[in-house]
Amino acid sequence: MDYRTLGRTGLKVSPLCLGTMNFGEVTDEATSFAIMDEALDAGINYFDTADVYGGPQKPDMEKGYGVSEEIIGRWLEQGGRRERIVVATKIYQPMDLGPNGRGLSAYHIRQACEDSLRRLKTDHIDLYQMHHSAPDVPWDEIWQAMDLLVAQGKVLYVGSSNHAGWQIATGHLAGQARGGLGLASEQSLYNLMERTVELEVVPACRAHGLGIVPWSPLNRGLLGGVLRKESEGRRSRPDAKAKIDRFRPQLEAYEAFCDELGAAPADVALAWLLANTVVTAPLMGPRTLEQLRGALGALSLDLSPAAMKRLDEIWPGPGGEAPMAYAW
Repeated sequence: MDYRTLGRTGLKVSPLCLGTMNFGEVTDEATSFAIMDEALDAGINYFDTADVYGGPQKPDMEKGYGVSEEIIGRWLEQGGRRERIVVATKIYQPMDLGPNGRGLSAYHIRQACEDSLRRLKTDHIDLYQMHHSAPDVPWDEIWQAMDLLVAQGKVLYVGSSNHAGWQIATGHLAGQARGGLGLASEQSLYNLMERTVELEVVPACRAHGLGIVPWSPLNRGLLGGVLRKESEGRRSRPDAKAKIDRFRPQLEAYEAFCDELGAAPADVALAWLLANTVVTAPLMGPRTLEQLRGALGALSLDLSPAAMKRLDEIWPGPGGEAPMAYAW
């Protein structure tokens, strides 16, 4: 396994990140344990979760999860694993019905961190990520809370997720102005089909040294050979049919090109992201052991310049980075 640094930090992480969004809600605990065991054995040391993942804890709560963190905590409790992995989790989503049980206030950051530590059965979070931006909360307040957690040894690195380029730059510089490291990474929607982040987010992360962790690298399975599965009689996600019909010509060209390469479509999609020097590790979210094993194939696939050019022709991006993509 060729490990990469998370952005400009000295933290070494695997080039694939194990996402655990399905743990507890789609994937049962025994299978979740098996996936984590096999991922660790394969050299994957970067595990990502969020306080909101895993399914409702109480039937009367619209939100409020934590089950995925609890499953990881019970797995870690078996011993001999915590020091071998990088634990990343997130904060922002509603965790109770009260007015302060959500967002990025200092009040909620403190409580949410304590709750995540308890569920994860650990004394520190390696990467604590803001799951979404909170324009109504000043960066001074956010960093005051995060800096305290870092000083207490409860958090090592701070990251963002689903932030715009200007928010990444503003927040990062605000953290550095307080004498800290600033942001270590940004987790964004990024794949061959969804490339809007190339306008502002990718250049912002490159300029400030943040590692990008793309979520949904297969675009909810559309880039994982969805037409082939369709022809085999396997069902796609119920919400995917409209997108499949809309992008069918491109999907046909894409899967045909993958056949020419002799590579699985999912491997090609992941390898395309891994070829971007700003990307640290695509976030895969296997529901089964088979899906985990399949994702590992991307690590041995090197795409040639000609292949990268062909993928750009099939899935054109926004035309480059802003403002060159749209200005003279």
